Amino acid sequence: MHPLHDVDLPENLEDSFPTVVEIPAGSKLKYEIDKKTGLLMLDRVLYSSVHYPCNYGFIPRTHADDGDPLDVLVLMQFPVAPLTIVRARAIGGFRMRDDKGEDDKIVAVAIDDPAFSHYQATTELPPHLLRELRRFFEDYKSLEGKMSEVDELYNQARAVKVIAQAAEGYRAMQASKAGLAK
Repeated sequence: MHPLHDVDLPENLEDSFPTVVEIPAGSKLKYEIDKKTGLLMLDRVLYSSVHYPCNYGFIPRTHADDGDPLDVLVLMQFPVAPLTIVRARAIGGFRMRDDKGEDDKIVAVAIDDPAFSHYQATTELPPHLLRELRRFFEDYKSLEGKMSEVDELYNQARAVKVIAQAAEGYRAMQASKAGLAK
């Protein structure tokens, strides 16, 4: 089983969708899924004195503007092991720019965690948590001499639209690959 290609996305993305966690909350290790094998590769150890503020991964069967699956931050009480599938619901997101270009980060809550499942919007989250998320992405590449800029948070409706566009991007990419294989 390949975590990017073999985990189905539901029709209704507003209620919930699967996420594959690559990096557990609290880690300084930057893992990324290897698109060919489906295994985790260590991309780097973070240079800065920061750690991932929440579980971080991707939404299967999506293709974002940066050429990777769509990134997702999953808010929940505990870190989970890499490659764990967590059912999540988008509550917002933000766009960011760094040395690799622009991409979106979807902010989601784990729907099976009673401490977070009730949140419906980022505006309901504790303000400090939102500052932590933003600050992490502003700072995590600074000691590498790389810039990163974070836009303002957007709402759940836009987050769901971003997910749907990334899912369509994945379908188009797969269709193109199938056409080339003929």
